[in-house]
Amino acid sequence: MSPAVAPVPVPADATPTPPWTHHFKDYARFLIRSLIRATDGGWLFYGWMTLLTAIALVGANAWAVQVRDGMGVTALSDHVSWGLYIANFTFFVGVAAGAVMMVIPAYLYHDESMHDVVIVGELLAVAAISVCLFFVTVDLGRPDRFWHLLPGLGRFNFPFSMLTWDVIVLWGYLLINLHISGYLLYTRFLGLRPNPRWYVPFVFLSIVWAISIHTVTAFLYCGLGGRPFWNTALLAPRFLTSAFVSGPAFIILALQVIRRVSSFHVGDGPIRTLVNVMRITILINLLMVASEVFTEFYAGGSHTASARYLYFGLHGHNALVPWIWTSVAFTTIAAILLLRPRITEHLVLLDIACVLAFIGLWIEKGMGLIVPGFVPSTLHELVEYLPNRTEWMISAGIWAFGLMIYTLALKIALPIFTGEFTLQSSPPATRPVTGQDTAASR
Repeated sequence: MSPAVAPVPVPADATPTPPWTHHFKDYARFLIRSLIRATDGGWLFYGWMTLLTAIALVGANAWAVQVRDGMGVTALSDHVSWGLYIANFTFFVGVAAGAVMMVIPAYLYHDESMHDVVIVGELLAVAAISVCLFFVTVDLGRPDRFWHLLPGLGRFNFPFSMLTWDVIVLWGYLLINLHISGYLLYTRFLGLRPNPRWYVPFVFLSIVWAISIHTVTAFLYCGLGGRPFWNTALLAPRFLTSAFVSGPAFIILALQVIRRVSSFHVGDGPIRTLVNVMRITILINLLMVASEVFTEFYAGGSHTASARYLYFGLHGHNALVPWIWTSVAFTTIAAILLLRPRITEHLVLLDIACVLAFIGLWIEKGMGLIVPGFVPSTLHELVEYLPNRTEWMISAGIWAFGLMIYTLALKIALPIFTGEFTLQSSPPATRPVTGQDTAASR
């Protein structure tokens, strides 16, 4: 924690300035200088942002075509009305919830090494929830209906609609994490010690809220009685355990990138803690998948048609079979790699395990969960679905936009936490080059 800044002496004849005026001016400086900081960097930063911007613009153009011509340009139909967009939405809710795996060790178990990097998880939650809202928007077909997703403005069937509860918990989780991140960054920018009573209660609230966002999302699916594939009490626990794999997996990869491209110190402790979390949760997730498969196939019955279609194909329709077995293979290999005793000392293997787990769970919670719920349909018709080019472009654009949000947030936050970017420091454009800067550039 940074020490409190010594107060500046005020002349006796000076007119006292209201405290809110100081905060207004300081906050304006914080926003302006954060904007400057977020757009200043080296060739690697500009190359990365140019790539993400290009992908995001391609996605925006594809979405404009979808808005103009309607949802008929996608592969969605009356039989399969939720596809790639909702699959990504479901997955990113889990990524946002998984970020809490940094908050729990830091604040419940007082892990000091995790406490130093917890901001990385908080900002990931903000970026992931933003991505969720983007995917819901493009799935609406008409973006002017988005106002129904705004609490207090939209028409909600509260408290009976699970969709209403889902909207409330998502917006609540976003606002909680925005407050925590914003308060910590602003006070550190001023050189002040954050007051625990203004953020610690919200930290503990975010832990409960993180569990609620994925639980409510699971209830949204398993509450649909006409879709037997989702009617399982294990759906919410599966969502949470998979979230506690995909979230830490992404954070581990992000921490390793931060190590290489910034001066922000990332020790081995946080990575070791996240790996230990993944070792347990990935095995629990595999156990739950095996339990679901046993229940579906051992007893048999007409309600197993969706599971048979997913894993083995049904009446010659097998579009999703390669997807789900790829997911099973990737997740199993990731679990084996994570169980190696010294996996944290072999960063290449650790990175491979995280990538395989991330992709495997994206397939399992996306294409392997959403689409089979609609195949066969309630009229026992087999209408298959695979995303088309428009859906892939829009989805890639939203992924890129989410990575842009996360990159810019870290670009501002990390220098604040290292003490390089404070109210007393000079802006990047005017700060003189020092010997330390020259050494760092080498």
